[in-house]
This record gives sequence, structure tokens and C-alpha cells, in this order.
Amino acid sequence: MHKVLLVVGDGGEVIDTMVPYYRLGEDFQVVVAAPEKRAYHLVQHEHDPAWDITIESPGYKINAEIAFRDVNPDDYIGLVLPGGRAPEFLRYDPHLIRIVKDFFAKQKPVASICHGIEILATADLIRGVRVTTIPRCRFDAEVVGAVYVDEPLVVSGNLYCCRFKRECSAWMKAFTNTLHNSITSSNRGDR
Repeated sequence: MHKVLLVVGDGGEVIDTMVPYYRLGEDFQVVVAAPEKRAYHLVQHEHDPAWDITIESPGYKINAEIAFRDVNPDDYIGLVLPGGRAPEFLRYDPHLIRIVKDFFAKQKPVASICHGIEILATADLIRGVRVTTIPRCRFDAEVVGAVYVDEPLVVSGNLYCCRFKRECSAWMKAFTNTLHNSITSSNRGDR
């Protein structure tokens, strides 16, 4: 079964993480990767109009099966970068940056939602690229030269960007279709 790498860390958003985990798990082997092989705490984000900021509360835990340092990108056909607060910290992991750069160098499909864009920005992979993310991360994209677009789903080459968890369905549908198409093309020898 073809494998897809799902990046996690403490503070990752539950829906941003679990929707890809379960949706992709229908067709692929989803391998959870993190700084270390252990359980990570996901969080739930709630938008309450009475608050100026997002309310964050504890969510589920998810176990990482492999540490970033042990990941061989050639073993995977796709990469998912969920949102939440985790990317603020994960973007400083040199092993993760190596992984992400490898996926882009080989034009393999990468899915990013919400704060996941911070990892791509740190890796300097979105300069001149059309992207979307939550409005609060617009600066993170634009400061490195990305072209921010306020749309639910933006596809730029091998990159599939989504803003909010309520838009996960279209994001995962497009990403999953591309993964299937890349397998078909590879089987025919198109790649």
C-alpha cells in the first residue's frame, strides 16, 4: 500500500489532523511523523465571536510512528502539514525542513492547511507561489514572497493549500485525487 506522511506535534489542531488521517487512510497507509516517536497532544480550536482570539482546549492524542530524522521521503507519495499551533514549533526542526524540501524537489503532492504554511515559509518553498491559509497567517506567507489568495482551496503545482477546517472536504478530495493520479502515472511510466 502506498504511504502518505502526516506531520504532527503538540498543539496540532484536531480536525486539521484527523480528517486527513482518516480520509487518506481509506486508500493509503498514513504514517504519523513527529520530532520523536511518542504520543502528541492535539487541541481543539473554537471561534467565539465574544473573543478576539481563538479559544484552545485539549483534544485527542495521536501517536507518532516515526521521528522526522528517520524519515526517508522516497518511501512516501504525499505529505500533509496540518495546522494548529504545532507548526510554530515544528518549523524549526531541520529534519522536517529536509523532508519538505525533498517533496518539493521531486514535485510530490503536499497538502497544507491553516498554520501548516509556516513550515513551507520557513523552508523557503513558497516564494512567488499562490497560496491560501487562515488570514492570521497571511503575513507568514507574504513575508517570504508568496502570493496570498483568500480562497478555500488553492492548488499551485504540487501544493494543495486550505484555509479552515470547515473546508477540509474539498481540500482532501483534491489531494486524494492527485495522489491516485500520481500512482496511475507512475504505473504507466509517465514520471
